[in-house]
Amino acid sequence: MTQSLAFAYAGLAALPVLMHLANAAGAPLGRLTVGGRFPGRLPPAWRALALVQAALLCAMAGAVLARAGVGVLPLAPLFWPALALTILSLAANAASPSRPERLLWTPILFLMAAAALGVGLS
Repeated sequence: MTQSLAFAYAGLAALPVLMHLANAAGAPLGRLTVGGRFPGRLPPAWRALALVQAALLCAMAGAVLARAGVGVLPLAPLFWPALALTILSLAANAASPSRPERLLWTPILFLMAAAALGVGLS
C-alpha cells in the first residue's frame, strides 16, 4: 500500500512538473501559476524559476518514493520537508487569486498531500 501511495504522489507530481516545463518553454500558461500574475507567457526570469520548481517537484517525488522503499534511498531524509512543501503549496494554491490555478492545482495538491501522509504514517 505504501508503495502505491508513493507512486500516486509521483504520478500526480508529474502534472505540475509538465506544466512548469511547458511554462519554461514559453507556453502561455501563466494564469496557472504564480497567482495568475502573468496571464500569458512568463517573463524570462520566471521561466527559469519554473525550471527550478520542476526540479524541486521531481526531488520531492523522489523523496516520497524513497521513503516507501522505491528509488534513490539517500533522498528518504528529505521526505518530511517534501511533505511540508506539499502542504504549503496546497495552502498557497487554495488561496491563489487565480481561479484557474485554484481549480486545477488545489485538488491535485490535496491528493498529493494525502498520498504523502499515507506514506509517512505507514
